[in-house]
Amino acid sequence: MSADMPDVTRAKHGRPVHHWRRDLVELAAVFTAVAVADAVANLIGHGPDGPALLVISALVLTATAGFHTWWARHHGHAPPAGDTGARPDAETRPAGPRAQPDGPADEVTGASALWRMRTTVKDEPGSLAALCTALAERRVDILSLQTHPLADGTVDEFLLRAPAALAAAEITRAVSQAGGEGTWIERADAHDLVDAPTRVLGLAARTALDAAELPLALRQLLGRCTIRSLPGTPAGGARGAEPVPVEGVLEDTVMRLRAPEGGVITVERPYLPFTPTEFARARALVELDSRLGPRIPRGKDVLTLPEGADITVRRVDTTDLAAAKAMHERCSSRTLDMRYHGPVNDADRYLNHLLSPRFGRTLAVQTASGRIVGLGHLLWDGDETEVALLIEDEWQQRGIGGELLGRLVALAVEARCESVYAVTQASNTGMVAAMRGLGLPLDYQIEEGTLVITARLDARPAASRPPYDTAQRHLGDPARRD
Repeated sequence: MSADMPDVTRAKHGRPVHHWRRDLVELAAVFTAVAVADAVANLIGHGPDGPALLVISALVLTATAGFHTWWARHHGHAPPAGDTGARPDAETRPAGPRAQPDGPADEVTGASALWRMRTTVKDEPGSLAALCTALAERRVDILSLQTHPLADGTVDEFLLRAPAALAAAEITRAVSQAGGEGTWIERADAHDLVDAPTRVLGLAARTALDAAELPLALRQLLGRCTIRSLPGTPAGGARGAEPVPVEGVLEDTVMRLRAPEGGVITVERPYLPFTPTEFARARALVELDSRLGPRIPRGKDVLTLPEGADITVRRVDTTDLAAAKAMHERCSSRTLDMRYHGPVNDADRYLNHLLSPRFGRTLAVQTASGRIVGLGHLLWDGDETEVALLIEDEWQQRGIGGELLGRLVALAVEARCESVYAVTQASNTGMVAAMRGLGLPLDYQIEEGTLVITARLDARPAASRPPYDTAQRHLGDPARRD
């Protein structure tokens, strides 16, 4: 049977079905062809030029069969109109050759990139559809979409997966041609794959467990921004922040919210205005923090010093103010000067700010009798992060400072901080040694005897060790998980 003659047809669901009438017709055709061939052979074979005609006929038939085979291999046969022959669970494609996409092959099957994009479209039917069509024409996949209604339009926020070869400028140009205005775009990462409701609930849960998480939660909620917490009555008697209404204030790229302790939280994002939806989310997160009040996780880690004494590392807050002040009074003037670059005239107010979980996280080293002998602070300073240490004189040179610093850096990595810096004096060899012991790239800046050491945290992955646990181990043990 010839290659281009189908011997079957397909049922409704794509399953081949034979027809007995077609079989009878084909058998009759075969017998007829054999009879005709026999008659022709007898007629030609007995003629004077019979053998030559038979040879010529064989050559013609061979050439015809060869040409047919070549044609069948180089020209596919489209299925009948309206019948793709596909499985019922397969994607149905139109008959005929498949359309080939424009652009390099890696745009279809190669690497891809994640983008976060925000644009403003007119509040008219079909405006969003035109934008989505423009993205689809460039093989850009929309993974998620959030809408922020405005008075005269809608801000649409997309999470996109685009071919790696497609530049951000090309995406922006396509969106602009489709009617998008004020388009902003930046690279995204795997953390952005979580949908908005899940991310907001996760941030609320983190804030509920630890008051120090509020600035970090706001930063993750709103993207790249600068967050400053200004106390109502700063240490040293300086003038406090201007009060804001209970409902807060939204001014284009700046939002100001009333802090739970009475100060002001300022959030600034110069490159992208805040929407009313973002303002409402931030205000709800701050209100949740205010209702729950001061709180920190109550874990601890018991360590053994080389001489055999046990110490405890735990989170502390303003409820430990009296014990922290007592440690200050036991420290020498030189130790305090190294830490604060001068005398501390108002220790109560200054320590109250440092211990507040609103401005960072504080770890304390405590003896078996409950006396605090060391403090380590991780302080949120806008979009930067500061680390600071204070160790009581008789407990110095025992590895306590390095242990606290390693834990503070682990907390900073967990908070996805890019770097931490320490401000000290050039003569403070203990702090310099502790920073060098981190094994991270360091930058040094010295000005009038003040030394600023910055450690870049993007050089190592996030630490898996929590800031404390319940296991007892020896300080400096190889099992330590920095």
